[in-house]
Amino acid sequence: MANPTVCHPNASVCEGASCVVLEENVNAVLSTVMSAVLTTLLALVMFSMGCNVEIKKFLGHIKRPWGIIIGFLCQFGIMPLMGFLLSVIFGILPIQSVVVIIMGCCPGGAASNILAYWVDGDMDLSVSMTTCSTLLALGMMPLCLYIYTKMWVDAGSIVIPFDSIGISLVALVIPVSIGMFVNNKWPRIAKIILKVGSIAGVVLIVLIAVVGGVLYQSAWIIEPKLWVIGTLYPIAGYILGFFLARIAGQPWNRCRTVALETGMQNSQLCSTIVQLSFTPEELNLVFTFPLIYSIFQLTFAAILLGAYFAYRKCQRKNDAELPEKKDSKIQSESSSSKINGAFQPDS
Repeated sequence: MANPTVCHPNASVCEGASCVVLEENVNAVLSTVMSAVLTTLLALVMFSMGCNVEIKKFLGHIKRPWGIIIGFLCQFGIMPLMGFLLSVIFGILPIQSVVVIIMGCCPGGAASNILAYWVDGDMDLSVSMTTCSTLLALGMMPLCLYIYTKMWVDAGSIVIPFDSIGISLVALVIPVSIGMFVNNKWPRIAKIILKVGSIAGVVLIVLIAVVGGVLYQSAWIIEPKLWVIGTLYPIAGYILGFFLARIAGQPWNRCRTVALETGMQNSQLCSTIVQLSFTPEELNLVFTFPLIYSIFQLTFAAILLGAYFAYRKCQRKNDAELPEKKDSKIQSESSSSKINGAFQPDS
């Protein structure tokens, strides 16, 4: 510089001739781009999910809504309450508690439908529950947040961005409705869109993990409490969902379906809502929780799937052995009748 005593106009810290110039905020640009890409990809995923819904079957479950009512109680009763209890028990920060409750209010995604198929669940119920919970989340998520975060809001510990959350939900519910319309009008095109949406879902998960890890590196340095909550939360959803459905007298295949829909949440939706609703400083505290939940919900779902396959294999083995036992019994009775001179009972 010509005059060493004059600071650079963009300097943020100046002490004599020593000046520190602000760096270009690359993270802010990346964050904006990421928000736009996440929203676009998630809209495509939700659109493809709507393309998987057959309106006739969906209306059939609406007319006989017992299964959907149980799913509603699990999704917006059990899960938000469990998130609140875990947050209080482990004493995490209010902003972290909000994200835990948001995760509990998120509907099941396409993964729950796929797993319901693999465990011989009720696919119509699975898709209907996912669709209904997605549409109902528009009103139920803000309501649950209002109820369960009131103690922190009243204490001034946190401000809930209801406007941002509401806009995010509206923007993501609309594609589901459009997808249902497309499937009703052009079912062949809907199947193609469904395949594209499944690929977009995988890309979305990878993008959230990679780009989020770059933008919010300090978010991975979190307290063990969040890891414990991320472990217990999906387990509680699977177990409580299964037993509530069983208590309500639902058949076994529906119990498995409700369990998966309860414990397996749409973590992509949660990540996108969090990304669009909170500041970068707040994201450093909470961004990784949806990823942690996603890891453990898939891990325990894989364990449940393996256990079900093992059970089914044993059942098939027993069924295969049963006819042999019957045949041997018939043969022994036939031999006995020959020995006894083909004795026949009196009529």
